[in-house]
Amino acid sequence: MKYQCLVIDDDVTIAENTAEYFNIFDIRTAYVTGYAEAEAFLQTHQVSLLLLDINLGERTGFELCKQIRRQFDMPILFISARTSDDDVLTALHIGGDDYIQKPFSLSILLAKVRAILNRYEKAAEAAEAVSAAAGSESPVPEQIPIREGVLLDTGLHQILRGGEAVSLKAMEYRMLLYLLTHRGRVVTKDEFLQNVWEDTFIGEGTLPVHIRHLREKIEKNPGEPELIRTVWGVGYILGE
Repeated sequence: MKYQCLVIDDDVTIAENTAEYFNIFDIRTAYVTGYAEAEAFLQTHQVSLLLLDINLGERTGFELCKQIRRQFDMPILFISARTSDDDVLTALHIGGDDYIQKPFSLSILLAKVRAILNRYEKAAEAAEAVSAAAGSESPVPEQIPIREGVLLDTGLHQILRGGEAVSLKAMEYRMLLYLLTHRGRVVTKDEFLQNVWEDTFIGEGTLPVHIRHLREKIEKNPGEPELIRTVWGVGYILGE
């Protein structure tokens, strides 16, 4: 059976209420309250998006996120009452797509989930279109130069680096393509949120983490970026 959303939270009331609210608005949602239960559910059901709590009894959502990322590539939104910067950064670094602090508004959470599901559904449709065209006589997909020896393949949504294919998550591809399209000028945070993320509710630390992941894939030295440069207080600019 296919679900659009799975809530994983050891607080039964929060998990049940969130799932019930989402189902009212036609987001097919289930919930589980433990680590092992979540693993078993994902092995027998298709899920498009996860809402994952950090505290799961004796084990943590951090552990579960790393385990899930070995098998699946669906968006993962952490939901937690923990507010430290370390927790937020850990969640984003290990594969979380956003971090939402409790207590949260169900209506805003629903809007965020809908926006993310819409983006990923569009990405899946684009991937299917590319696969369908692979055996036809379609033109060779465009390859956009990023720097010497590094290209962005817009047909396969991946980076070609020295003959090696480097995979991109859907949002990484959208961000990189947008930066390349506007190469040489500053792209502000608000512009990213409106034109790339199509979501003004993302967490403060989410955008910098995705930028860091892009730098790791295209920069010679990600710690001293030469391509994607930060314009402090404004946004980012892709040069060269």
